[in-house]
Amino acid sequence: MIRKNILKTLGFASVMLFTASCSDFGTMNDNPNAIVTPVTSALLTNALLDFDSPATNGSIRNGLYCQYFAETQYTETSLYAIPQIGWDGNYAGSLYDLQNIINNNTDPATKAYAALNGSNNNQIALARIVKAYRFLMLTDQWGDMPYSEALQLKTQPKYDTQQEIYTGLFKELKEAVAQFDGGASPAGDIVHSGNLTRWKKFANSLRLIMAVRLSKVDPTTGKAQFLDALASSGGVIDANEDNTQVAYPGGTFNSPWYNTYNGRKDYGISDVIVNMLYATSDARVNAYGEPNASGTVVPMPYGLTRDDAVNYTNAHADWSRILNPTYRAGSATSFVLTAASVYLARAEAAALGWTTESASTMYSKGLEMSWKQWGVFDQAKFNAFMSNASVQLGTTNDDILTKVRTQRYISFFPDGANGWSEWRRTGVPALAPTPKATNVSKQIPRRFVYGSNEPNLNKTNYQAAVSRLTGGDTQDAKIWWDK
Repeated sequence: MIRKNILKTLGFASVMLFTASCSDFGTMNDNPNAIVTPVTSALLTNALLDFDSPATNGSIRNGLYCQYFAETQYTETSLYAIPQIGWDGNYAGSLYDLQNIINNNTDPATKAYAALNGSNNNQIALARIVKAYRFLMLTDQWGDMPYSEALQLKTQPKYDTQQEIYTGLFKELKEAVAQFDGGASPAGDIVHSGNLTRWKKFANSLRLIMAVRLSKVDPTTGKAQFLDALASSGGVIDANEDNTQVAYPGGTFNSPWYNTYNGRKDYGISDVIVNMLYATSDARVNAYGEPNASGTVVPMPYGLTRDDAVNYTNAHADWSRILNPTYRAGSATSFVLTAASVYLARAEAAALGWTTESASTMYSKGLEMSWKQWGVFDQAKFNAFMSNASVQLGTTNDDILTKVRTQRYISFFPDGANGWSEWRRTGVPALAPTPKATNVSKQIPRRFVYGSNEPNLNKTNYQAAVSRLTGGDTQDAKIWWDK
């Protein structure tokens, strides 16, 4: 399905999707060829086509900020040039589609037609879960933004605080899991093929990730939400078979990582993460990067100027692209949320004293799941890796937390959105800004600057949000949970 390139402002209804006659003129304005009511299964498929965040939704930029990746020729982003990134396409695209699914399964005039594609409740619940995930990715990049008044035909919606957004997302995910009924599964589900148990696990697991993100700003709420999600109906992702991932068929629908390198060579895996992997004999290095003819991953140095980057690639023709070619083929599978990430979140929660689970057990299980997820598991090599002094958990809580958080950062790769969020929250690993940085502060960015449309189209609400940022609308200002 081709993305609809229709300009809409934060949820304005598109006349291409809803064509309704004006009552004052009877049917004279009706177009017999127009789609009066959208096909909800098509909307769902469209919303899930770029569901995986690692190569979409600004996550390449996120991955550069958290030093997963390095630029090979146009190096402005990894030198922290101030961006002007708008969120308009997210509201006008997948979020709009998801809200339409909810609306059409709720409206008495359209819900019977919508039910041809699955029970109304099941479609609404699934749309709420995916919409919550989308909003989470966005608010973790910008901070305060339109949420409660977005997608409601308001041209100037208020900016909810990130705390309010998190509260709303926790509520949405919990209620959505409870909303699933025994009716037909939603048609158009290209992620879990209508397996609602897996969607419940995804929603509950996403709550775990969100809850740990509050460890510094609001640990009381974080702990309560974590425990509630862990005990929620449906369970959490605890095996790779239940990972939430997108398997691309190739051809017309190539994986986003394939498209990243389709005629381009802008990004390599960075020396920062490759050096971390080689230092602990971590077999994931050969999945995270592309080995050369001798089986070595040759990283791209992080934070070079354009001239230095071009000189380096010219001198090292075997520099490594992001991911082993197996994982960036047109028909590759892209991971969204995995058992590894969930177990490692549980390890951190245990170390924080939120649960009675064993941090060591959760940690070991999470790393085992990660190695298996990437197809590199060998028991002897894994045992040697786990006994490495930089990996093996020590006896102090600080040591345990640092090592768990380091492995959470590594295991999220190549999901730059979550990798950047975890680094901002914890400061682990101790990333150093490039000395070549061109921004005034010379520091790694902490958030996205609001898009250039906002002060023009939604000035009052934009200014209110900016007033809540220490230092104003800059990439150095910290969002709510970044402490």
